[in-house]
Amino acid sequence: MNHSKSRALFEKAQKLMPGGVNSPVRAFRAVGGDPLFMARGEGAHLVDVDGNRYLDYVGSWGPLLLGHRHPAVIEALRETLEIGTSFGAPTEREVEFTALIRQAAPSIEMMRLVNSGTEATMSAIRVARGFTGRELIVKFEGCYHGHVDSLLVKAGSGVATLGIADSVGVPAAFSATTIALPFNSAEAIEEAFRRHGERIAAVIVEPVVGNMGCVPPAPGFLALLRDATERHGSLLIFDEVMTGFRLAWGGAQQRFSIRPDLTTLGKVIGGGLPIAAYGGRTDVMSCVAPLGPVYQAGTLSGNPLAVAGGLAMLRTLEQHPEIYDQVEQRTARLCDGVARAAGPKLTVNRVGSMFTFFFTSSPVTDYESAKRSDTAAYAKFFRAMLERGVYLPPSQFEAAFLSGAHTDEDIAKTVAAAAEALT
Repeated sequence: MNHSKSRALFEKAQKLMPGGVNSPVRAFRAVGGDPLFMARGEGAHLVDVDGNRYLDYVGSWGPLLLGHRHPAVIEALRETLEIGTSFGAPTEREVEFTALIRQAAPSIEMMRLVNSGTEATMSAIRVARGFTGRELIVKFEGCYHGHVDSLLVKAGSGVATLGIADSVGVPAAFSATTIALPFNSAEAIEEAFRRHGERIAAVIVEPVVGNMGCVPPAPGFLALLRDATERHGSLLIFDEVMTGFRLAWGGAQQRFSIRPDLTTLGKVIGGGLPIAAYGGRTDVMSCVAPLGPVYQAGTLSGNPLAVAGGLAMLRTLEQHPEIYDQVEQRTARLCDGVARAAGPKLTVNRVGSMFTFFFTSSPVTDYESAKRSDTAAYAKFFRAMLERGVYLPPSQFEAAFLSGAHTDEDIAKTVAAAAEALT
């Protein structure tokens, strides 16, 4: 493939943006070579500035459950452009949008719209501390909850890819309010609550981890978190920025039948536009200003364009629930096909339409087992797949995603490409 235009753009970009990108994993540092600059998306495909076409399994890192440029989303945006992009005032669509979210996830009795997943998790933690009067937060190694200062502790994702344990610039006092435990460890949870139970404001968890690669919860692990937090008067926060509306209409909390106290959402709820939300129990969310003393605000929160795109996305999913079965079956077919081609050197984790190919023969159940993967082998695989027109996450420690736009033919092509690449 010819990538001359991408290379030229990258040379310019490196003089203007740190690493030439606006988010670290886009720089391709973990897989070698220069990043690709994209020109447009079409259904299940991306086309770069050099005209090369790829089957896309990144999906803008999860939001594009319906694929690129879904007609319903594009039409909603076109209509909204006729009335304005931002008012800094409430709109009717915000009420429709939040009502639809509550219908899908009844645990979210009251919510606040924000602009990013980081903003949502930061706000949810502030609310949890304000409601409980406690300071400590429990998170899990390899779980990434945005670039919130106190949560950049063993945070997985791009941090793991770059080999950085914690970010420079985060005061030690902030990190001291966070307890990082191994994911899927019942013993660690029990010990943390035995020692600090009266000081723990909340446990925050990705119910299915996507930021050390896709790692599902062990049977009973989420129920254990629910039980431990209830017994000790702490809140349970499900970070469903990635899993919300992705794994089911009601997200991971529906799939695993667990009702958290607070939930953060993003990605899918925007239909490809920047929007997120945090919410939960009415008594907890009543702490948020102007009802209560926990302050949070945002100029572009609930802006008409993002709400219109998200509303179109969610209404389409509500009207076509078969999409969930379709993407799950095709993702299973893809993962099974690649696993057969690779043999024992590959471990494939999948939940719904999220998946990761780990280059290790051992099960991946937490951050430590994920880190034992052969990242050099993944980098070779990534480049070989890219040459065959398949765009995977440019990091071993990121989840991949299928969309409703992927066809059976796309799956067959991808499995065939992987069989070639693996040899």
